[in-house]
Amino acid sequence: MKIYKTKTTIVVLHNDEYYSSPLKWDEFINRKGLHAFILSEFKNWKKLSNGAQLIASELLAPIDTQEVWAAGVTYYRSMVARAEESKQSGGSTFYDKVYEAERPEIFFKATPHRVANPTEEVFIRKDSTWNVPEPELTLYINSEGNIEGYTIGNDMSSRSIEGENPLYLPQAKTYDRSAALGPCLYVPSSPIPPETTISMEIVRKGKQVFNDSVQISKMKRTHTELASFLFRECSFPTGAFLMTGTCIVPPNDFTLNIGDVVSIHIDHIGTLTNTIKEKK
Repeated sequence: MKIYKTKTTIVVLHNDEYYSSPLKWDEFINRKGLHAFILSEFKNWKKLSNGAQLIASELLAPIDTQEVWAAGVTYYRSMVARAEESKQSGGSTFYDKVYEAERPEIFFKATPHRVANPTEEVFIRKDSTWNVPEPELTLYINSEGNIEGYTIGNDMSSRSIEGENPLYLPQAKTYDRSAALGPCLYVPSSPIPPETTISMEIVRKGKQVFNDSVQISKMKRTHTELASFLFRECSFPTGAFLMTGTCIVPPNDFTLNIGDVVSIHIDHIGTLTNTIKEKK
């Protein structure tokens, strides 16, 4: 089932029918056994005849007070790309060490107000010359550390800044509208299958300039492993979102332009689309 956050209500899509929940977003999602809760409650909720229209016109990112974190170097291709961008700074060996280490790379990505809604613009930094989107399966983890749902994340990255020095990672990753989430929170009865495919398309002036896809089975680390490290010494009263890394990396001669349209599709969840803009 899928849960959509809109400006006026929570819309639950179950068996091709739409329902409206009276609960607030944080109260709704932050619980153990979210899937079972929805199954037990949706019959008590109002059925919507205009659910699809609400989603089309009022859709927000599926986040309220949660922080967004991210895991890096979880795929081999990502490790290679990071090593390439950091070669001149002498930091290239950091990434293969992280890829092989027991401890994953986990970093803070965004507060809720820095997250772009579906179809909203995401930003590239004015002080960066090499910018890429990173399509990522994103976990919703409740306050007890249990994975309860999944969404799509766009982890916008300033590769020229990170490439100067790995210590510049926070500036390369964290800024206004450096992330997008959506279009929904997918809540299955069992973990999302490993053959799930992530794909990304970038369109410039109506022409496709990049397209690639990968299965999440190529990830070196498990979702529960990443969640456990995030919650090891941090508490999240309303849960947290964790981007799980990317294996889709545009070639080194590619950088985003203003007006590019980035569409990320993940099986079972849907498509997240955002346009590139530079903050004024």
